Amino acid sequence: MSKKGLTYKIWDESKKMWGISGSAILIAVTQFSIKLVTLRFVGHFGNVEFAAVSVVQSVIECFVYGVLLGMGSALETLCGQAVGAGQLNMLGIYMQRSWIITGVTALILTPIYVFTSPILKFIRQSKNISELAGKYAIWVLPQLYAYALNFPIQKFFQSQSKVWVMTVISVVVLVFHVLLNWIFMTKLGHGMLAAAMVGNISYWLINLAQIVYIISGYFPDAWTGFSTLAFKSLPAFVKLSLASAVMLCLELWYYTALILLVGFSKNPEIAVDAVSVSMNLQLWTIMIALGFNAAVSVRVSNELGAGEPKAAKFSVVVAVSTSVLFGLVFTSAILGAKNHFPKVFTNKPLVVSEASKLSYLLSATIFLNSIQHVLHGVAVGAGWQVQVAFINVGCYYLFGIPIGGLLGYKFNLGVQGIWSGMLAGCLLQTVLLLLYVHRTNWGNEVTKKIEFTLMLCTLSI
Repeated sequence: MSKKGLTYKIWDESKKMWGISGSAILIAVTQFSIKLVTLRFVGHFGNVEFAAVSVVQSVIECFVYGVLLGMGSALETLCGQAVGAGQLNMLGIYMQRSWIITGVTALILTPIYVFTSPILKFIRQSKNISELAGKYAIWVLPQLYAYALNFPIQKFFQSQSKVWVMTVISVVVLVFHVLLNWIFMTKLGHGMLAAAMVGNISYWLINLAQIVYIISGYFPDAWTGFSTLAFKSLPAFVKLSLASAVMLCLELWYYTALILLVGFSKNPEIAVDAVSVSMNLQLWTIMIALGFNAAVSVRVSNELGAGEPKAAKFSVVVAVSTSVLFGLVFTSAILGAKNHFPKVFTNKPLVVSEASKLSYLLSATIFLNSIQHVLHGVAVGAGWQVQVAFINVGCYYLFGIPIGGLLGYKFNLGVQGIWSGMLAGCLLQTVLLLLYVHRTNWGNEVTKKIEFTLMLCTLSI
């Protein structure tokens, strides 16, 4: 292929990828920024308050976020298939079916919020942090059900390329969220309860605006009202989402384990605050990586379904290269502002100092995540969820966490030792995934994808 022909091919693939990932990134970043804004305002009240909210966001909410996002992931495949087959009437039914599943899942997860304080104490977290986190977790319980409703709605919109509507709604609500926090916390001096209530309002406003848009007639073919068909094929629907849920949860819970390990340190308030500042910045960049994750998942799935193995492989190369470029930009930004970025969240000198010391580990983690999450998108598109789940268990839980605990406590390296060990697990996982993709026979994957699609057709009945 000529250099000109290759350039055109890269440009064409990039346009397809950005058409999917651009809005997905904006939605993920704006909705996640609601939590960052909450943390930023709480961070100026005190170390214990900041640590308590951080633990709830990084441990409790991260846990349920992974479960609910995973349980709603079946909708992505089924809605895409329905649009391709011209069965738009099934989209509303699929969304309702997903609401049932995510709603029941949220109900099952509710005790985690209610018993947050005793759970944290049981795993030997600081008493002060555990008690305050327990109160905050109960206050933000409405957000659990907001997630359960929101994930299926997102897939419903995305499958019909109505993503910019969600983007506008998310941006408007984020601005409203900042304004409410400024009024109730900065001007009126209210504390964590106000932060929780403002967060509840913001997340439910997003859902309300999206539902109003759906039922206002903008989806005449896809939304025809509520239907009893939503209760059919529920077991098959659940089964379809489990592998993706496990893969995603193992990823998100790994970073939850980092917060918990740090909670065992001698000065947990300062240590948890410092790690939480870094983790929230990292999670913000992950939202961008998840946009590329969604894009490469769709592109690989489409090309394999169309019987184009070379095109699927090329999509992987372009997506990984683009995401790595963004990873390098963020890595440089973190290193360049290592003494200043913690001040966005807190004005406590000790926390700022400790968070700054973690900048090198944070930047390395961000860079690896820029590769890692795209490879996870490839796994979803190609149907490798089970294989990747086993890789995650081995690299994270059998290697990274034990190494982190050993470095942190046995060798007295503290927070930096814990993070270094877990970073080693992240590096090992990234290397193994790259080798897995490199050794893949994409022609064989086409055959597997056709067989998988035939199986999914049974769920459309």
